[in-house]
Amino acid sequence: MSETPDSAVRTYIDTHRAAFLDDLAEWLRIPSVSAQPERAADVRRSADWLAAKLKETGFPTAEVWPTAGAPAVFAEWPCDDPQAPTVLVYGHHDVQPAAREDGWDSDPFEPVIRDGRLYARGAADDKGQVFFHTLGVRAHLAATGRTAPAVHLKLLIEGEEESGSPNFRTLVEQRADRLAADAVIVSDTGMWSADTPTVCTGMRGLAECEITLYGPEQDIHSGSFGGAVPNPATAAARLAAALHDEHARVAIPGFYDGVVDLTDRERELFAELPFDEEQWLRTARSSATYGEAGHTTLERIWARPTAEVNGIGGGYQGPGSKTIIPSSAMLKLSFRLVAGQDPDHIEKVVRAWVADALPAGIRHEITFGAATRPCLTPLDHPALQSVVRAMGRAFQQPVRFTREGGSGPAADLQEVLGAPVLFLGISIPSDGWHAPNEKVELDLLLKGVETAAYLWDDLGENRRDVD
Repeated sequence: MSETPDSAVRTYIDTHRAAFLDDLAEWLRIPSVSAQPERAADVRRSADWLAAKLKETGFPTAEVWPTAGAPAVFAEWPCDDPQAPTVLVYGHHDVQPAAREDGWDSDPFEPVIRDGRLYARGAADDKGQVFFHTLGVRAHLAATGRTAPAVHLKLLIEGEEESGSPNFRTLVEQRADRLAADAVIVSDTGMWSADTPTVCTGMRGLAECEITLYGPEQDIHSGSFGGAVPNPATAAARLAAALHDEHARVAIPGFYDGVVDLTDRERELFAELPFDEEQWLRTARSSATYGEAGHTTLERIWARPTAEVNGIGGGYQGPGSKTIIPSSAMLKLSFRLVAGQDPDHIEKVVRAWVADALPAGIRHEITFGAATRPCLTPLDHPALQSVVRAMGRAFQQPVRFTREGGSGPAADLQEVLGAPVLFLGISIPSDGWHAPNEKVELDLLLKGVETAAYLWDDLGENRRDVD
């Protein structure tokens, strides 16, 4: 296989490093906070800025796509070879709210570099990780002598990820023809640590609901009626307690239907990671681990489904006592889903479980929110191996594998486009996503640039495996 000359890629990156960081800083100064209505114009300005910069980079097509909410950006750069595979890069240009008084050491929207780190809201999540693709593709072209990438390269950068991507799936469905791809690269993720480069192979899905329980038509005296009529607060507590069995497995019948279990090889790879459980507990602000029997902590948060009580309430909660049977109570539940689970099926079995569990005299209502499907790419997928090789060349060391315990819109791309989702991110846990003093390590950011420069050539050379 012909290779992109590593020295030529690194020389190009070094030569253009300062201009790249200046451009990124200019983008980071735009406070594109999608959750704040007063920032809607800034989110639009961010999209316009990116589309213009992508055209300047060389993309023949760069468009701002409106949605019912904030705009997304689409760009496309066809390969000279019509038989080349098509790759879609996903990221987002909106950011979390931030203000100096939140605990920032500097203005969150005035980027500063200190000790090899770039501090600003969006530096890692996700503008920095989107933007490294602009220098990466230019380095790829410079090192190979190409006038177009070795793949048909597309970008979709949404503007509402930090607000839950409420319009993203509709956008993907409506624009599926333009977005069609053989593989999707998600650059909205991270690595295990600066010393341990990793590739994420999957994300859990999410289903969530609120259950409201009704008993008496109003609060009633617990002395006159207690022990003789059902109490909705007690029913809520019993539901919460019944979520799991004595082995911490979810006790809802049918919940595990379709679950894709970890392979022995995947468990071995998880075990190879330098996981410090005591340090992890300190990060979790907890004193002990707990979870499904027979699985390690990493397996529980990456590859096993969960059910959690996010909120529970009902009755009098003021100072002193008020001896009543409350008229209502509530539970908020969330379910993290793994490969093979269907959110629609989860909703069905949860509804049946609640209906069967409640005593006579307790009415209930269940409201489910929008669900996110899980996604998983097999370890032996050829496109995943291209990502691993490219990252290994950039970091000059072996690349390990992780999964992501959280959820995101990647599964919508996988489901609608029918393409495998691959994760390429260089952020590390200390970057402080959503927190004050968010930053990105500049050395790692440039490793992301280098990885992208190698990736397009690798995918192009291995086209028959990717298609």
